[in-house]
Amino acid sequence: MGGWGETSRRGTSGQPTRAAQYVRMSTDHQRYSTENQRETIGKYAAQHGMVIAQTYADEGKSGLSLEGRSALQQLIKDVQTGHPDFEAILVYDISRWGRFQDADESAFYEYLCRRSGIQVFYCAEPFENDGSPMATIMKSVKRAMAGEYSRELSNKVFQGQCRLIELGFRQGGSPGFGLRRMLLDEHRAPKGPLRPGEQKSLQTDRVILTPGPHDEVATVHYIYKEFLEAGKLEQDIADALNAKGLRTDLDRAWTRGTVHQVLTNEKYIGNNVYNRTSFKLKQRHVRNTADMWVRRDGAFESLVPIEWFRRAQEVIAARSRRLDDASMLELLRHLYEKAGALSGLLIDEQEAMPSSSTYRSRFGGLVRAYSLIGFRPSRDYRYLEINQALRALMPNIVAEIVGGLSDFHATANSDIRTGLLNVNDEFTLSIVIARCHQLISGTFRWRLHFDTSLAPDITVVVRMAADQRTVLDYYLFPRIDLPLRPCRLAEQDNEVTLDAYRFESLEPLYVLAERCVLNKAA
Repeated sequence: MGGWGETSRRGTSGQPTRAAQYVRMSTDHQRYSTENQRETIGKYAAQHGMVIAQTYADEGKSGLSLEGRSALQQLIKDVQTGHPDFEAILVYDISRWGRFQDADESAFYEYLCRRSGIQVFYCAEPFENDGSPMATIMKSVKRAMAGEYSRELSNKVFQGQCRLIELGFRQGGSPGFGLRRMLLDEHRAPKGPLRPGEQKSLQTDRVILTPGPHDEVATVHYIYKEFLEAGKLEQDIADALNAKGLRTDLDRAWTRGTVHQVLTNEKYIGNNVYNRTSFKLKQRHVRNTADMWVRRDGAFESLVPIEWFRRAQEVIAARSRRLDDASMLELLRHLYEKAGALSGLLIDEQEAMPSSSTYRSRFGGLVRAYSLIGFRPSRDYRYLEINQALRALMPNIVAEIVGGLSDFHATANSDIRTGLLNVNDEFTLSIVIARCHQLISGTFRWRLHFDTSLAPDITVVVRMAADQRTVLDYYLFPRIDLPLRPCRLAEQDNEVTLDAYRFESLEPLYVLAERCVLNKAA
């Protein structure tokens, strides 16, 4: 136990270090009894010259949050506000400290202890919590593993929701203008409509969508006819509805967006579509691609004919297709003359223009489209060529890392959507290439950018040499220590905190992956 180092923890006076032990037994992991934890902690203390001075115990408490864990709350309070009668804290392993869904929360509570001069030791972990880069990486991985239980539970719930969608049942959310929610019993017999804010009371009940009041259905038909037959734009239709004093289902004025929603949402032709966006475990909203949607066509009664809906989608899609290159550039030139500058966001805000993505695909990028109308951004875009070359180099670097992991008996699978590598189903890996930038003085700098929204367990920064083809060195950042802002590196004399994560090779990463394989096999 304690893997990387068996140093004594005796104080300067030669007396044993006084330590507090924290033990927790959750209702779902009975094998980690507090007695077993105390026994392991006691052995660790004896081996490292410590004496147990105080015990904090949470019996039958989940580790998902601090709520309800009075012992850990008291421990943190004693560390922060009092003069505790101990100099160290002993815990069985990282999962006993907490199975927090956000691994940073677990790291935060440990940091509070360390800031007060009290070190936390995990007695059954195969590494010493000594602050070394390897220990930091190991803790990040272990914390992610400790929270995996919640992720697995979330996945099971998600699979159940997908099954109900495929059976034709509604899974939450506002029904929308012109629609209402109908409650069904376990035999699919109607029990009555649900008013706004009402929810089903029985677990076996289900909900479907049905047409709403006749006047709202008539308004939906009006929107489609004005769009398809009169050729009006969404904003013109919204203005007409507001002039009539009509309100949306949320009792708000109509806008271009709310009219567009009626014209594009498949629920108006009875289709049940789910997982357009994700907010799993309340981490972040993600807009999913169409191949990830879960659907059941014809689940509800349609409000408008399918032919109307299909024609509306064709009209919307044809807005950009019917414009030739000259017409698109003329619209872009007019916007430039009116606004004095251009950006993708500004283009997307214009109703009568194709989207910025359409300009990118049609002209090979926004910068080239800008150049065709005489707009020269103030920024130097020559770096785009370098970035393009580095993007082409990325597959080779990924293949090299996957091969290195394989040499250490580890496997890695790539997520096509996020680009993350899943190593041994134990931790995720993000790879970032840092290009070399030469200053006017002739010296070199590297700027490290991180996509924190992906929340990888470990981020590998590949620092390139001046030729942009040769790898200079590597930086390994566990999630808990990932810089919140871009970092700028010099040729030498960088911050000590950054140099701690610098490696000449990726062998530490490969060793970590191998340890995970061995631990999993054990």
